[in-house]
Amino acid sequence: MSETVNPNTAAKPLQFGISAEFPCGYLPTEQERILVYCDDTPLSPALYSALQERGFRRSEDQVYRPHCESCQQCLSIRIPIAKFKPSKSQKRLINKCRGFDIVYSNQIKDNYYPLFEKYINQRHHDGVMFPAEPSQLSSFAKCTWAKPYFIEVYDRGNLIAVAVGDDTHIALSAVYTFFDPDYDKFSLGTFLVIEQINLSKRLNRDWLYLGYYIKDCNKMNYKTNFKPFQVLQDNEWSEHTEL
Repeated sequence: MSETVNPNTAAKPLQFGISAEFPCGYLPTEQERILVYCDDTPLSPALYSALQERGFRRSEDQVYRPHCESCQQCLSIRIPIAKFKPSKSQKRLINKCRGFDIVYSNQIKDNYYPLFEKYINQRHHDGVMFPAEPSQLSSFAKCTWAKPYFIEVYDRGNLIAVAVGDDTHIALSAVYTFFDPDYDKFSLGTFLVIEQINLSKRLNRDWLYLGYYIKDCNKMNYKTNFKPFQVLQDNEWSEHTEL
């Protein structure tokens, strides 16, 4: 399958492959299928930026998007950085987390995996990633054609949360966040989205991509709490404050 994408690095139609169907990890009644980038043109942050505009995401070195026959509930969602305004509850959360230390890094660290394992095994014991294993963290944190960033949150020297993301020099992309379940009351997932919005502002990025929004999946609905947001439908981005 081919699709025309025209960043500066690619002036020809690019080639994609379609996977076989497999059970959806978010909607148990559905079957999932993905469109996978498989062109000879090497991936780069610039090319990935153009693919993100078409709804693609990264997992390790692979770039993909949903391509399901019977379901179109996965919608790419992003935040226009210049327009974002934190809600009252988000402002309260920022103040609540003000005592934590934030560290930015471009290197995965040895203390990430124990936290990741605790997060998956306690928070997602009913999900497709249970039980946790190191290869899962690698799929988020390692990429040969781009250098992911890491935002670490510490409480009195103890690592309590990590956000993993990509930077294409036009946008940031939130890849995955994990945190200590003992800190549930601090809503660290939300806090780290706000931290990535703030980082986007400092870097003069236009967007923060949040992956896919699925209306019928409670685990994905938090993404519409950052307003305004844009979703991709029928290859057009539209802006919303509610869906």
